[in-house]
Amino acid sequence: MKRSSAVTSPPSLSLFLLLLLPLLAQSSDDLIDKICRVTPFIDLCEASLRPLTPSPSDPKSLASAMASVVLGNMTDTLGYIQSLIRHSHDPAAERALAQCAELYRPVVKFNIPQAIDAMRRGELGFATYVLGDAEKQTDTCQKWINSAGADDENSVALTARNKQVKNLCDVAISVIKSLMKGR
Repeated sequence: MKRSSAVTSPPSLSLFLLLLLPLLAQSSDDLIDKICRVTPFIDLCEASLRPLTPSPSDPKSLASAMASVVLGNMTDTLGYIQSLIRHSHDPAAERALAQCAELYRPVVKFNIPQAIDAMRRGELGFATYVLGDAEKQTDTCQKWINSAGADDENSVALTARNKQVKNLCDVAISVIKSLMKGR
């Protein structure tokens, strides 16, 4: 008996998927490009979102991903601050660092995770508020570091970390606001 050859062959389905996948990936890249263009730090936005796997495929997941990047950076910075406290021999610097840790700790442990959950529920205004507050905490930390008068490589590195977190917060807020405007 002869079999019918009218059934679609698996190679044609594979070819179709191979042609479709770049288009899907391109649409995600286009979304990242579109969203990042409305942020104050386009390169930082793209550098934060492009390496993510899986790539965020809609504006809401982009906003959540950006808030997660903020959380990761703030967590790393808190760890760095705690390390500096353990190795500090300057009482003024140690006090400033302890105050920074007290500012960062609740933001890392509670506030940003709550903002990420709020975004998943569609409460974008709350998430924007929390990220704005996180940004203010980095400014306050930086003021404490500046007032301690430390000018060593550790304070310079912490200043750079605070600036990075502040810029990431700006990007995350811009992404959320873009989402709120329906861009």
